[in-house]
Amino acid sequence: MIVAIDGPAGSGKSAVGRRVAEELGLPFVDSGLMYRAIACVAQERCVPLDDGAALTRLAHSVHLRIDGRRVEVDGVDYSGRVYAPELSEGASRVGKIAGVRLALVAQQRALGRFGVVMAGRDIGTVVFPDTPHKFFLTASVEERARRRAAQITARGEQADPEELKREVEERDRRDSQRSVAPMRPAEDAILVPTDHLDLDGVVQEVLRRIRDIA
Repeated sequence: MIVAIDGPAGSGKSAVGRRVAEELGLPFVDSGLMYRAIACVAQERCVPLDDGAALTRLAHSVHLRIDGRRVEVDGVDYSGRVYAPELSEGASRVGKIAGVRLALVAQQRALGRFGVVMAGRDIGTVVFPDTPHKFFLTASVEERARRRAAQITARGEQADPEELKREVEERDRRDSQRSVAPMRPAEDAILVPTDHLDLDGVVQEVLRRIRDIA
């Protein structure tokens, strides 16, 4: 079974996907971590994030392994590096490059060969368009900014709600307007509004829909 969970930044797709995978006994892959990993390695190797050709070569040359929250690049543990907040913009910029996406989509499909729950922005439209289990999580900009603020505060840092709202809106704009694999729901995806549902509620709704399809 392959379950695709897409949605914009802050919609809860990673948290939901992780829980759904646990319930179904499947591996979970957050595809966004792969783009973060490429951005991280590019910075380490001084590859400019506007050099599409160099980034494409990089993406084709490295092997990524995602196991829950653990991220490996060519066998080296990058888990402590890819979650850095400053990589969010880098991942978005890297994700606009067609060659990079082509390389990572191939790896994502390989990871799902024996069943997977995968979260991202183009899983249902590009990576696994034939799976019947496609979900697109939605939430208002205000709610997603609130969630981001809560995450930052939980780390003991200061959060500016208005600035976070602007960042969420800008990320939406970049992801939805990029020429390659723009973020949008698959035509047959099930839309799941999450503004007024807690994590358990969203997870149970996704599982219910999966059982209905099965």
